[in-house]
Amino acid sequence: MEPITIAMAKGRLADETLTLLENMGVDVSALKEKSRKLVFYSGDHSYRFIMVKPSDVPTYVDHGVADVGIVGKDTLMEENRPLYEMLDLGFGTCRICIAGYAEKEPLKNAHIRVATKYTGIASQVFSTRGSSIEIIKLNGSVELGPVIGLSDVILDIVESGATLHANGLSILEEICTCSARLVVNRVSLKTKESQIRPLIEGLKEQIEKRSNDHD
Repeated sequence: MEPITIAMAKGRLADETLTLLENMGVDVSALKEKSRKLVFYSGDHSYRFIMVKPSDVPTYVDHGVADVGIVGKDTLMEENRPLYEMLDLGFGTCRICIAGYAEKEPLKNAHIRVATKYTGIASQVFSTRGSSIEIIKLNGSVELGPVIGLSDVILDIVESGATLHANGLSILEEICTCSARLVVNRVSLKTKESQIRPLIEGLKEQIEKRSNDHD
């Protein structure tokens, strides 16, 4: 039987996911070793893990190279691919916000320049507003946009808000709250249902157990 392939990005989301899998009894020791490898297997080869950039997780799952993916809701919204979103994993929580200099009331401008790496989300958010919008794509520190006059506002994910505060910026509007999600390829859910369903149920049980432990 072929293993289930799970696409994930190194970092907090992967670490949290591996903890859940380990608590399910999955041997993920190979992923905890220091290595430059990009493909790993669980101890019994039931699962194959591929390590990719966060923004690429939906692409791998959509094309069927991976059956399952662990990715932030913000990335799913930006990529907007036809995947089954099966579980809210409850970690990696952040907010998508519009931020800028509150005293300048930039959202009242007739023409608003928005700096962001989330151009798709920005287009959706601002498309229904009366103002003329210019979206400026940045891949680095988008907070620099308003600071140096490149943009009036930014649209970005916010966790603590410390970087905004350090640069004199304020949250002007909160769009939504995001967290890590488990997504599945549509074809894989049909062809490998007997393998994928137990994974979903196992993760769901671990999430519920974790939630109960915190209550």
